[in-house]
Amino acid sequence: QVQLLESGGGLVQPGGSLRLSCAASGVIFSRYGVGWFRQRPGKEREFVAAISWTTAETPENTYYADSLKGRFTISRHNEKNSVDLQMSSLGPRDTAVYYCAAALLRVSTASHQYGLWGQGTQVTVSS
Repeated sequence: QVQLLESGGGLVQPGGSLRLSCAASGVIFSRYGVGWFRQRPGKEREFVAAISWTTAETPENTYYADSLKGRFTISRHNEKNSVDLQMSSLGPRDTAVYYCAAALLRVSTASHQYGLWGQGTQVTVSS
């Protein structure tokens, strides 16, 4: 059974950092494009970052929401079958439920392109 499990969310003070992780089971995660999305209170789900699948011949590419470039970094860890999202300089506007999503041999900034989703992890930025 294919599953995505996010972890690493929690309460952080403004200006702080968090590292979210999306762990996959039941699939070879390196063959999947992975996106991170978030849903802030009262807002629609929005794209955060994505990373393409990778092979020996295909280097991975990363994509970011323009507003988050420089603060968020997405990275893949094939040995752990996971994709991380490092977030820094967090502010209250980053408070949201963060979701990871995956699609076989596809990467997109559009949520409807992903068929696999995790349950989400809550990130709250507050003093």
